[in-house]
Amino acid sequence: MSVVHEHLNESAETTDHELDRVLDAAVAAASAWEDQTPTQRARVLVALADALSAHVDSLVAVAGEETGLPEARLRGEVSRTSVQLRMFAEELLAGRFLDVVIDLPDPQFVLGPRPDLRRYQVPVGPVLVFAASNFPFAFSVAGTDTASALAAGCPVILKAHPGHPRTSAMTADIVTAALAAAGAPAGIFAMITGVDAGVRALQDPRVAAAAFTGSVPGGRALFDIASARKCPIPFYGELGSLNPAVITSGAAAERTEDIAAGFVGSFTLGAGQFCTKPGLLLVPHGSALVARIAELAAEVPAARMLTAKIAQGFRSRLDDVRRVDGVDVLVDGAEVPAGEDGVPSFSPTLLRTNATALLEHAEVLLEETFGPTAIVVEYASVAEVHEILSRLDGALTVTVHTPANPDAAERQELRGLIRVAAARTGRVVFNGWPTGVAVTPAQNHGGPYPATTAIAHTSVGTSAMNRFLRPIAYQDAPTELLPEQLQDANPMGVPRRTHEAGQSQSWGQAAF
Repeated sequence: MSVVHEHLNESAETTDHELDRVLDAAVAAASAWEDQTPTQRARVLVALADALSAHVDSLVAVAGEETGLPEARLRGEVSRTSVQLRMFAEELLAGRFLDVVIDLPDPQFVLGPRPDLRRYQVPVGPVLVFAASNFPFAFSVAGTDTASALAAGCPVILKAHPGHPRTSAMTADIVTAALAAAGAPAGIFAMITGVDAGVRALQDPRVAAAAFTGSVPGGRALFDIASARKCPIPFYGELGSLNPAVITSGAAAERTEDIAAGFVGSFTLGAGQFCTKPGLLLVPHGSALVARIAELAAEVPAARMLTAKIAQGFRSRLDDVRRVDGVDVLVDGAEVPAGEDGVPSFSPTLLRTNATALLEHAEVLLEETFGPTAIVVEYASVAEVHEILSRLDGALTVTVHTPANPDAAERQELRGLIRVAAARTGRVVFNGWPTGVAVTPAQNHGGPYPATTAIAHTSVGTSAMNRFLRPIAYQDAPTELLPEQLQDANPMGVPRRTHEAGQSQSWGQAAF
């Protein structure tokens, strides 16, 4: 969910002394939080969800003043944040996140005598979370990164975003009070502010992992810091994504109106400030779809940007794109001057080019523009679509619109297209639009760099917990010294995979 990196424009700053106190408290709380049973942690997460829901009116009122986002959107975000916490609570109760595997001793193991081996997942330790600007609840103080880290058993140090300081402070107060009332160990959550404080925390050996939602330059700078530490740590950054959408000729002919309306609604949603905004639309050359998209985009009113800094970045980036040879302006968006809040509004700008010009100027055009704009690219052949997708940097999504009843040749063509698309993204969307990320266990909100810095993980859905867990195995451990999850009696009743002696004998002779 890429944004202009505003962590570089803050005034309030957590002091060194305050940061040390926060980090010491997180380290002190780590063992106590890890030692709580999954059921105990689940109860804490549910209590936190209840507290956020109980304060929704005051949270939405403050966030509306700071961000200009509509009430319905903000209420939906608070609901999503509470639902995320409850989903993680359910995952804790199910116990699958522990990924327990037990290999019982086997003196006849095909590769030689096998010892008793028992493996499961444990928390990594204190996690530093950098909040986002464009989701003041769902990806902020109590958002998905915080929720998944707490569920994994890790204390959280939350670096607030300056785009909504009062909303962040109010949410942090609610979180802190709810955790204390639920009996959670003191120190498992704290909020810090300021550029330097965030960097110092990232460099501090007491922090075991970090998560970030923001721009490519800002995220890459932090990633490099995390990697350059004496002891490097995992850095889970969600950065920039162009999210191309491909309209096949059959789909364009069958569903012109639906596709045009869907695309315009998707790229202008939230003033184009969604990480999953489709910024590139590939349509067959000469399709009537282009004119209809332009007509609908011209009717969309101006919408307020989140902050003046984001507006400045959008304005500058749009100027760069418009100057590229071969790029035409289909809809010339207007800027509405800032009001009392100091933040301007923009109506959509729609641009057009062809595949040849796009590839010739790929270094400029194949880059995300955060705001209400998109580029329509007319292609002459499927080969051109393949080449564009192959040149694309990693994306959170690639969307493909297919005909309702493709013939054999079309199916074969689509399989090839989908293979190319899947190599560049973490989620392939069919006959829909990528904005609006479903919070479900099967969701994968990730993708190759620069969409994320960790291609194997998701930041949305219950699998997001895996970012803040690490495996550990116990070999020939006395039962009384094993964690309860690994003991034969399995007092917690967690799901486990157990390999008995003798099960491996076929491996030495198996033919595949």
